[in-house]
Amino acid sequence: MATLGDIGLAAAINIITAFIFLIAFAILRLQPFNDRVYFPKWYLKGLRTSPTTSGAFASKFVNLDYRSYLRFLNWMPDALKMPELELIDHAGLDSAVYLRIYLLGLKIFIPILFLTWAILVPVNWTNNWLELSKATYSDIDKLSISNIPQGSHRFYAHVVMAYAVTFWTCFALKREYETVAKMRLHFLQSEKRRPDQFTVLVKNVPPDADESVSEAVEHFFLVNHPDHYLTHQVVLNANKLAKLVEEKKSKQNWLVYYQNKYERNQSKRPMMKTGFLGLWGEKVDAIEHHIAEIEKLSNEIAEEKDNVRNNPKAIMPAAFVSFKTRWGAAVCAQTQQARNPTLWLTEWAPEPRDVYWPNLAIPYVSLTVRRLLMSVAFFFLTFFFIIPVAFVQSLANIEGLEKTASFLKPIIEIKPIKAFIQGFLPGIALKIFLILLPTILMIMSKFEGFLSISRLERRSASRYYLFNFFNVFLASVITGTVLEQLQTFLKKSVNDLPATIGVAIPMKATFFITYIMVDGWSGTAGEILRLKPLIIYHLKNFFLVKTEKDREEAMDPGSIGFDTGEPQIQLYFLIGLIYAVVTPLLTPFILVFFALAYVVYRHQIINVYNQEYESSAAFWPDVHGRIIGALVISQLLLMGLLGTKEAASSTPFLLALPVMTIGFHKYCKGRFEPAFIRNPLQEAMMKDTLERAREPNLNLKGYLDKAYLPPIFKEAESDSEDDDDDDDGDKKWAKDNVLVPTKRQSRRNTPVPSKMSNGSSPNLLEIQEKDRP
Repeated sequence: MATLGDIGLAAAINIITAFIFLIAFAILRLQPFNDRVYFPKWYLKGLRTSPTTSGAFASKFVNLDYRSYLRFLNWMPDALKMPELELIDHAGLDSAVYLRIYLLGLKIFIPILFLTWAILVPVNWTNNWLELSKATYSDIDKLSISNIPQGSHRFYAHVVMAYAVTFWTCFALKREYETVAKMRLHFLQSEKRRPDQFTVLVKNVPPDADESVSEAVEHFFLVNHPDHYLTHQVVLNANKLAKLVEEKKSKQNWLVYYQNKYERNQSKRPMMKTGFLGLWGEKVDAIEHHIAEIEKLSNEIAEEKDNVRNNPKAIMPAAFVSFKTRWGAAVCAQTQQARNPTLWLTEWAPEPRDVYWPNLAIPYVSLTVRRLLMSVAFFFLTFFFIIPVAFVQSLANIEGLEKTASFLKPIIEIKPIKAFIQGFLPGIALKIFLILLPTILMIMSKFEGFLSISRLERRSASRYYLFNFFNVFLASVITGTVLEQLQTFLKKSVNDLPATIGVAIPMKATFFITYIMVDGWSGTAGEILRLKPLIIYHLKNFFLVKTEKDREEAMDPGSIGFDTGEPQIQLYFLIGLIYAVVTPLLTPFILVFFALAYVVYRHQIINVYNQEYESSAAFWPDVHGRIIGALVISQLLLMGLLGTKEAASSTPFLLALPVMTIGFHKYCKGRFEPAFIRNPLQEAMMKDTLERAREPNLNLKGYLDKAYLPPIFKEAESDSEDDDDDDDGDKKWAKDNVLVPTKRQSRRNTPVPSKMSNGSSPNLLEIQEKDRP
């Protein structure tokens, strides 16, 4: 087993690594030619100008002011200075609430640290059970519950502490849930007007032989929401058009590259081969070839635009329906629209930035099958990943392998090698195995058909967390226990195996300590260095950037990555809550992670990450639920552990904890979660009233007309030379509020004159005549 000295060496390695990353960042961020890498958000907002545009040649690339190097760590206090309200205005509520997850970790674990170290560490240390049991152990395990004798009354201290940890965690969660819910409602009430506040996404529009989808949507909503319906935008299957536009962008980038190359050396025209990856095929002039390819793609784009606009099969049975008021949109989004609950399904429309347009073309009836297939695929992905996890655990439990593979002993017993393998290598190896996982999970989420980027990220985050739980935590504990106690397993009878596992589970704290140091300490410090974006930006800037727009695209850092970041934070909550009572030594390592990560990501949110969408902290119920799940798991594992320790008198007292925790979760779910799912009509009416008082002549229709026009049309039209055709097409798909009469004989006609027919339905005219005085 790893000793305190091994953990100390691993801690020193990771602290030095993190310190090197932070020093490198502090120096690189001061250099003018890196300014767009470390402060891109301010450039994208137009609030910062490049320091390389003026001054001497040397000063454009290297910071020659020695005084700035004396203040190279000022970024830390600077990251903490911005007040939360200003941070919300600068980066959005999603980013501000995301940071509160780190603060919640500090709020939970700081009191737990003081309690467990004051009570449990002395209780655990003043025993010699591990020596008497002759199990494989280290000084770290002597600080854990494993060192308590079988059936000891000292287990009551752990039971009491489990209650203390549960009550404090629930108290902190309730306060945070209440705070975030208030922040969300205040944000929705005070934020500026957005299209999604007035818009509902309607799915599964029933087919009609007499009316098009657009006409059916018009008719239905004018009949059923006559006082509030404003306009709509039908959903188009423009995926092929999107591929053509992306291909054209790629060709344009290569054209810029070859033009820049020719400008640097005009004595020789750049040449290329037309085969696969330019490895074979006919050798042609690269510039002329790409100009011809771009012209060909432009023609194909124009043809595909016409096809999408004129082909009924390209129109999906869905639409974005906008209303005159937020109140009208709230009523529609939160009620059943038809007798058949599977038709005319409504939900709040994501904001235009949040819409994942390719999935709008997926038929609604196929979603259930898609999600079932991905659930099965995720099960097999999780199951087969146990193999590399078992290999990683073999590195962390080298003494256990020495007993069966003695030829490794002379090499492994060299102290620096042994300390490095046990204290550093397992964490870094597991990190490498997990690199491709987020991409795979995101592909699976997209296949399932979710319609917004925020929903895709939340789905991917949920599966990432489950994957971490089964493969990083459970598999590490189980496989590590078998490898570590291999000889004990072989010698003892089957009846003694539960007791052996109960003793060995706390011993996996060593592995998780090293994992926290590698992933949490060094990984977080590596995040702020941004080495990969730094290299990519300079390569793009040298080879591809020709205009200021190209430079903006090259430096765009993207969003913070909720689908990967939040599950990792939740893994630390899980490990911290499980080992808070079992092995209190692990808690300080968790606290260092939360403190460092809070400072680093606050800096990144202020200066780097550019928010792609705003969901108004809709992810918080997931955060709360996963922490509750971690708390219940920690209670169940502690019950199982005490059951193997013959603590029959103390274990029953733990039975109430999961019940109380689940009851608390149901209370929070009923009390706070509705604020994250539904928009209160009271708040919507208040916002509408205030807006009408401030802007009585507001042209809301002009604001919403093209809000949900697919962006690929806008990109395609920016390259088109036929402006008149584009305008006609836009008018066709972003229609105004004048509606068409229904062509169906069995249903009530549309009760207003139609732009297309220039008339009203006879039945309505007769009613209007009867109602006249």
